[in-house]
Amino acid sequence: MSSHFDKAFLEFHRNLARHNDRAWFNANKTIYEAKVKVPMLDFIVELQPGLAKVSKYIVADPRPVGGSMFRIYRDVRFSKDKSPYKTATTAHFHHKNAANKGHVGSAPSLYLHLEPNNSFLGAGVWHPDAGAAHQIRAAITKSPKIWTQVKGRMELIGDAYKKVPKGFDPEHLLSEDLKRKDFIARFAFTDAQVTSPKFKQTLLANAVKAKPFLKFLANALSVPW
Repeated sequence: MSSHFDKAFLEFHRNLARHNDRAWFNANKTIYEAKVKVPMLDFIVELQPGLAKVSKYIVADPRPVGGSMFRIYRDVRFSKDKSPYKTATTAHFHHKNAANKGHVGSAPSLYLHLEPNNSFLGAGVWHPDAGAAHQIRAAITKSPKIWTQVKGRMELIGDAYKKVPKGFDPEHLLSEDLKRKDFIARFAFTDAQVTSPKFKQTLLANAVKAKPFLKFLANALSVPW
C-alpha cells in the first residue's frame, strides 16, 4: 500500500511558498500536475466509499473542474496580497442540500486542507447566514447535554462574537458556544501522517468521529443526514 502524498508533494508547497509567482509555477507545472493535482483527485475517488458511511449526502466529486478540489489560483481582486497561488491543496466535500441551495453554510460539510506543518480536516458549518446560525444556537440551548456530548473534546475553531447574540441568555452555561459565528471541528495532521500509506484511514477515522457532531448540526438545520 503506497501513499497518495509523498515528500515531493510537501516539497512542492514549500517551494511554492518561497516562489509564489507565475514564472516559477509555470516552470514547475508538470510537478504540480504529477505530484499534487493527480494524487489529490485520485484520493478523492478513494474517499468516496468511506465518506458515504459518514453520510450518504456528503459529495466527494473527483472532477478536475467544478469538483471537490479547489483551484490553486487565488482570487486577488479584493486582496492586498497579490500572490497568485494558494500554498495549500484543499478540497470541500459539501452536503447535497447545500449544493442545491447554493450556500455552503446551509448544511454541514467537510473540508480538507493539506499544507506543510498545517494540514487538517474541518467538519461542520462555516459562515452560516443569520437564520442558520440562529437555528444552531437554538438547538444548542434546547439540547445542551447532547451538544456537549457530541462536541466532546474536539477542537472547535472559527470566528466568534464578543457577546452572545440577541435572543439568547448571555449567562447560559454554553455562552461561549453561542457566541460562535462558525461551528467547525478541526482535526490536525502531521506531515508524517499526510505522507503515510494509512492517511486515508486516519482521515476517515476522524470524519467518523465527527459524525455525531455533524448530525446534530444537520438536525438543527432541518437537513437530512
